[in-house]
Amino acid sequence: MRKVWETKKLGELFEITSSKRVFESEWKREGVPFYRAREIVKLAKQGFVENELFISHEMFTRYAALYGIPAEGDIMVTGVGTLGVCYVVKRRDRFYFKDGNIIWLKKKTETDSRFVEYAFQSDYLRRQIDDSVGATVGTYTIIKAKNTLIPVPSLAEQQRIVNILDEAFDGIAAAKANAEKNLHNAHALFESYLQAVFTQRGKGWVNRQLGSLCHEITVGHVGAMKTEYKESGVPFLRSQNIRPFEVSMESAIFIDKAFHRALKKSQLRPGDLAIVRTGYPGTAAVIPPELPDSNCSDLVIVRPGKEVNPHFLASFFNSTFGKQLVLGKVVGAAQKHFNITAAKEVMLHVPPMAEQLVIISKLNELREETERLAGLYERKLAAVDALKKSLLHEAFTGAL
Repeated sequence: MRKVWETKKLGELFEITSSKRVFESEWKREGVPFYRAREIVKLAKQGFVENELFISHEMFTRYAALYGIPAEGDIMVTGVGTLGVCYVVKRRDRFYFKDGNIIWLKKKTETDSRFVEYAFQSDYLRRQIDDSVGATVGTYTIIKAKNTLIPVPSLAEQQRIVNILDEAFDGIAAAKANAEKNLHNAHALFESYLQAVFTQRGKGWVNRQLGSLCHEITVGHVGAMKTEYKESGVPFLRSQNIRPFEVSMESAIFIDKAFHRALKKSQLRPGDLAIVRTGYPGTAAVIPPELPDSNCSDLVIVRPGKEVNPHFLASFFNSTFGKQLVLGKVVGAAQKHFNITAAKEVMLHVPPMAEQLVIISKLNELREETERLAGLYERKLAAVDALKKSLLHEAFTGAL
């Protein structure tokens, strides 16, 4: 750190306090916005918030006269939830806030509030804030805030650093937005083709109920399972393991071979189509060759006949057209639920097998391109995060 910089406590730079308590019974549906930590996080992220809670104008005026209200340049810092998120109060802001949720940094010295806002994002302060996380509920308290150390250069240097970071972060945001747009366009192209497949049908397509195209449609095991789970063995798939076009082994659980053999009706084999029943009904994936033996609970199991390819069926169920159709077959008022009877009655339009294979091949190409762009986007995000951390580190070690 440069020699002209000083290390000070935040309590030396700001009067640090919170608000006068507002009881839940005093919350209103209209009036002056009343912010909790979650609203401060949204304000810091997007600059605006669609507020849910308010206090009366009369209470706001009374509290303003008796206890004061946030003024331009003050900093609101989250003390619960996502800790240490800052919002610098703007000139036209008019709000009150929840005590215990938000820490109020009132300006009392010539310190650039934006400099402090950036400091809260740096590893120098983050280490101090993260150390405040308790064993049960993490909190960033007024006492902790008062004693938080911050490197402080001259006001002119603070403003220079803020200008550099503003410009750099604007460029980073633009690069991120461009990558996100490319990814969105790739997803849109895939969804457009997928939708067109099932809404712009060609000659030779026939209308068939799913039940007439399959050897069997059944359902996975329903019942208590916790005592049967093992650390390894036969994969036991649940709804969260079935994603569009893909079986995910993230958070996979297992059962032993003996129990797998006992649950014959819910055994899965490569080429079966697994469809989610509850939560996101209709989401579908084909069981891959890499899972020669697996079992499941609460999934619809579809075993196609010779007239339809399982990957074509997966495309149908994962399309917007298929999802809308499935939602029309949902039963049960309390929870979205796709059952065997509904599955068997699903009416779909089926082309000849040769055309199915062409469609599958085209969809695979588009999916691969989408996944490639998604990978680029994820790497771009990782690089952006690394660059932001590097810039902040340099800024608050005097190297910028």
